[in-house]
Amino acid sequence: MRSYDLSPLFRSTVGFDRLTRLMESALKTEDQGNAYPPYNIEKRGDDDYRITMAVAGFSQEEIDIVAQENALTVIGKSRKEEQAQETQYLHRGIAARAFERRFQLADHIRVTGAKLENGLLHIDLVREVPETAKPRHIPITNLAQASTALPTSQATN
Repeated sequence: MRSYDLSPLFRSTVGFDRLTRLMESALKTEDQGNAYPPYNIEKRGDDDYRITMAVAGFSQEEIDIVAQENALTVIGKSRKEEQAQETQYLHRGIAARAFERRFQLADHIRVTGAKLENGLLHIDLVREVPETAKPRHIPITNLAQASTALPTSQATN
């Protein structure tokens, strides 16, 4: 079992609490080995992403998707699991157990839609950086031009 001590990061940084929590969360999830349901994360363009989860056996009504702040949670509650307890299986290889999968989203990532198709749940995401957060080009003025543009009282100060 691997364990990492992240306390040195807390001692030397200010305002990165979310980043350290994210790292700790990722390490905990990795150690638990929870791989159900399997999923892919695709980068489809510069600012377009897709999460695809294999949710065979789940209907649209049994899956709940919640996007809150910088987190995306997908919850599956199978009603068939209750019915399966009454059935005697000789072999049961199709998992239909309840699940909860969490994804941490970067700033400005927005969920644009979700669809269930052939047992695969596709969740589309897009990065929408607001104008205030985009880089701005700052023009450089010539000092001679700036001093002629200022009134003489401000130019001498």
